[in-house]
Amino acid sequence: MTKTLSVIIPAYNEEATIEKILTKVKNVSLIGNMSKEMIVVNDCSKDNTEEVVQAFAKSNPDCQISYYKHEKNKGKGAALHTGIANAKGDYIIVQDADLEYDPEEFNILLQPIIDGFADVVYGSRFMGGRAHRILFFWHSIGNKFLTHLSNMFTNLNLTDMETCYKMWRADIVQGLKLKENRFGFEPEVTAKVSRIEGVRIYEVGISYYGRTYEEGKKINWKDGFRAIYCILKYNLWSK
Repeated sequence: MTKTLSVIIPAYNEEATIEKILTKVKNVSLIGNMSKEMIVVNDCSKDNTEEVVQAFAKSNPDCQISYYKHEKNKGKGAALHTGIANAKGDYIIVQDADLEYDPEEFNILLQPIIDGFADVVYGSRFMGGRAHRILFFWHSIGNKFLTHLSNMFTNLNLTDMETCYKMWRADIVQGLKLKENRFGFEPEVTAKVSRIEGVRIYEVGISYYGRTYEEGKKINWKDGFRAIYCILKYNLWSK
């Protein structure tokens, strides 16, 4: 039986890039003869994100694409909750609506799962020899600090806990009770996955085409402090 990869695409004010990312996801040929579905979750965008997505779906009837819209802006984590709950595939991956991550690399994350080694795969921006845009020294230091802090409690040796590219067996992530509505999603899901008995977590190197704040990057220092709180909360206070 053919397996399916569910690609969750949270979007907030991404009219400039959403069509490009949908086209990239559409054009990816997955290993193992795997099919894919796209799940776009519009987190109450104020621009023309909705119109662009609907036009894409209409002009690409061969694509398996579902569209959901939040009537109020709830945050990326909330958009992911909606996507995860509605995913019908065997495996699930997150794809941001910007152009920082390349869907052509889905297969890099799929390989350890298809080979029977992994249940969860993280795509690390800090390992491997793939292309990385040079940006934000303190941002990278912050990411590494959060990853190390998370690892101290989860006893994992991840190099990039905050990465967008996380791939799970669908039954694993859909079985978690996730609460964080914003960027606290990353430390929360990592903490909860790490406690699943017998779970096999792998990490692979990916490329990273980071964008500046002028180009639309949204995460900031406040999200970093929230991530610290969530690492402590979901590893110590709210297991």
